[in-house]
Amino acid sequence: MCRHLAYLGPPVSLRALLCDPPYSLLRQSWAPRDMRGGGTINADGFGVGWYPREPAPGPRRGPDRPEAGPARGGEPVRYRRGTPMWSDPTLPELAAATVSGAVLAAVRSATVGMPVTDTAAAPFAGGRWLFSHNGVVRGWPDSVATIAAGLPVRDLLTLDAPTDSALLWALVRDRLRAGASPAAAVADTVTAVAAAAPGSRLNLLLTDGATVVASVAGHALSVRTGADAVLVASEPLDDEPGWQAVPEGRLVVATAAGARIDALAGA
Repeated sequence: MCRHLAYLGPPVSLRALLCDPPYSLLRQSWAPRDMRGGGTINADGFGVGWYPREPAPGPRRGPDRPEAGPARGGEPVRYRRGTPMWSDPTLPELAAATVSGAVLAAVRSATVGMPVTDTAAAPFAGGRWLFSHNGVVRGWPDSVATIAAGLPVRDLLTLDAPTDSALLWALVRDRLRAGASPAAAVADTVTAVAAAAPGSRLNLLLTDGATVVASVAGHALSVRTGADAVLVASEPLDDEPGWQAVPEGRLVVATAAGARIDALAGA
């Protein structure tokens, strides 16, 4: 199983989210506390996507440094690798130097037979959206061939990788393009794939930098809110109070102001 997280709130360094906590995503890459469903480590790649902040209009703070404005409404920036998170020599400096108020990150444990490449690592992206999948589609690819056939041919030809996660992103994106809300796009995708491929693990994570939507279908998820911030993660990053375990079959919809938990089937 993979691991992922999403953060919305006051700007923080990537290091504070990915590296510093006692059970950080970095630590989860080699010492996860919960690997239900198989696997022992998450060594098959990682990725982080963040939304840059832009200078605010008005007086400058210092001779050359404008005051930081709100998170930009445009496209996020991504850094993805097909190697273990702990082995990447660039990440520590990048994480220390990069600050954002909207982040999605993941580490990967690849399903046997699926490629291990940079492009197979989450987050997947399209426009302002970032997406991750923690789990597996059972019976891949035959179980979801009929569902995949309903996608535009161009979307199938341009998948980031021939993996279940990349296809799930294409299904969610197709629903978003058709006008579905983020919650409906995630919930409907989980429902359709679960019906076609029973026993699949379908913890999906989607953000546009302002809202986070996360499904709980086959694996753990926890949420922590407070101080105008929300953090959604496969595993709590520390033992501090405030983490709420999300029950199976639920959908989390969160902003920096707080989170609600709905029934997945009723989203």
